[in-house]
Amino acid sequence: MALQRRRFIASSLATATAAAASATTATTTATTASASKGSPAATNCNTAPPLPVLRAPRLRAGDTIALINPSGAIYERAPYQFATEALQALGFKVREAPNLRARYGHFAGTDAQRAADVNAMFADPAVHGILAMTGGSGGNRMLPLVDYAAIRRTPKFLGGFSDLTALINAVQVQTGLVTFHCPMAASEWNEFSVQWLRSAVMDARAVTLANPTDREDNLVTRSGRTTTLRGGKARGPLVGGNLAVLAAMAGSAFWPRFDGAILFLEDVNEYIYRVDRMLSTLKLSGALDRVAGVVLGGFTNCGPGDGNYGTLTLDEVFDDYFKPLSVPVYSGALFGHIKRKFTLPVGLQVEIDADAGTLRYLQPAVV
Repeated sequence: MALQRRRFIASSLATATAAAASATTATTTATTASASKGSPAATNCNTAPPLPVLRAPRLRAGDTIALINPSGAIYERAPYQFATEALQALGFKVREAPNLRARYGHFAGTDAQRAADVNAMFADPAVHGILAMTGGSGGNRMLPLVDYAAIRRTPKFLGGFSDLTALINAVQVQTGLVTFHCPMAASEWNEFSVQWLRSAVMDARAVTLANPTDREDNLVTRSGRTTTLRGGKARGPLVGGNLAVLAAMAGSAFWPRFDGAILFLEDVNEYIYRVDRMLSTLKLSGALDRVAGVVLGGFTNCGPGDGNYGTLTLDEVFDDYFKPLSVPVYSGALFGHIKRKFTLPVGLQVEIDADAGTLRYLQPAVV
């Protein structure tokens, strides 16, 4: 099995140069298009050449998944048990990283402890994949302590969402490894979420992410609807995640490269005026003017707040920022702080179809 995995890694590295050449072509096209629109120079964007795309070996039943907690502490014991049982039900063995249950203030340990778990689990040959326990806050703090060179030498599945936006984007930018915006260990593992994770990281399928159209007891579909803000199709590397976390990374060496990218965004428990302010960060930095398409997921409990009559609606905020971009945009995709979640491959080439409300992997996300 160890020899087989080394062959998987060697194969992934061997094909990375070709993938990088394709990504460079897409980036050049997008940059030229942006310049033709007269967009100002984006001095706060990460404009360094992207690393070759690296895909991890697929996960298999019997593999060991390590649980890490790069963000907030958990104050109960039950979620650890639920997470372990869920992953075992998927056929995996489960291992807790040494500092998984640590606490430093509201964080799950000090910055050094949390980064040490990331580094140790990537370095351990007995661990085949790494999944975050939960989100919270604090993931940005430990990014400089992660050993990115070691991660590139031992690529593995890395997944999470919410505050894990920091780590999954940083690892992708610094190593080229495709990471995953997916349910966390403490998430609800319903049939929908399990299906998409299994298809992407175990079956190695180049899937098309499309919301179901079940009407339930209604005359028309009400839940899980997508809305086209601007029609069209586009291709590019997938980047993004939680809007608040992504905006907080602006200007750092860990921020994604937006040139020619398909940007996906979600958030939770933010007033509309704060969503507007965070989108303005992406706009003023030049990031929005560089993307090739945008997919909006759940913006759960993002309302005007008490006494804020007269605020823009969330739809109006999205119209203001995304309709002038002249790129495909749709909203309502099933990811974020919602019950049913797609698995999204950060750094993989994808195709957005804003009219159909779909996102298609252009190749399997694992090998």
